[in-house]
Amino acid sequence: MTKSQASKLRKYKTFKYYASSILSLILGLVIIFPIFYAICAAFKENAGFDGYPPKILPESFLHLDNFKYVLTETLIPRYMLNSLIIAVIALVARILFSTLASYAFAFFEFKGKNFLFFLIVGTMMIPSEALLISNYLTVSKLGLLNTYAGILCVYFVSATQVFMFRQSFKTISGSLREAAYIDGCGDLQFYAQICMPVSKPVITALGLSTFVNLWNTYLWPLLVTDKAEMRTIQVGITLLSNAETNSKGNVFAGVVLALVPMLFIFAFSQRNMVHGISSGSVKG
Repeated sequence: MTKSQASKLRKYKTFKYYASSILSLILGLVIIFPIFYAICAAFKENAGFDGYPPKILPESFLHLDNFKYVLTETLIPRYMLNSLIIAVIALVARILFSTLASYAFAFFEFKGKNFLFFLIVGTMMIPSEALLISNYLTVSKLGLLNTYAGILCVYFVSATQVFMFRQSFKTISGSLREAAYIDGCGDLQFYAQICMPVSKPVITALGLSTFVNLWNTYLWPLLVTDKAEMRTIQVGITLLSNAETNSKGNVFAGVVLALVPMLFIFAFSQRNMVHGISSGSVKG
């Protein structure tokens, strides 16, 4: 390679680096702008939304009336508690059931194993909305409307997590399992002391994404609850917008409160989520 060619290659790499950096910055600003606007709008007075030209920044970030109203005059704290209970219980149950099922698919040999596995994975192609009516009728007949059990029952199992954990467990050598058997290690002990620690990145990634999805779930809790004290945070935010208050600031304050746990999760766990998702798709 001549000097001129090497110089052109360096210039091309430099241009590619700066171009990708600028594009990433622009995309990042586009993505984060709605969150930034929601935070600013939460501090606005109601008249601040009707001004022209519209202003993004509030008159003062010390205007906390919207937050005071949401926290003291509404059931938003109870809604957040409901969402937290649902997200934590469903998260623990989903990881437990998914890892146990994945362990069986990864290490056990039984008739129809592949067919059953592909049947479970095939349910990923069924949109959840298609099951709403049948699930609602089942929950209604069981008398579980307006209960945590009625909300939680559809979130205990995830075909996606079964697939991801099975891929993770398949990376564990079969000879390691045989050696553990020789040393007197049973299936439950091997599952708890070997498989789970090895799959920690996948557990972290899927656990965080599951928590976020359950925290933000809206349609199913709206369908199976009609008591105010059983609503979740996403349903509760929609209730802030009504003809009586007609305050956009209150709605944005509720949105910001709902965003706080998600912002902390993404800020401190982004690397673990990316690493876990990539490590769970190494082996087919």
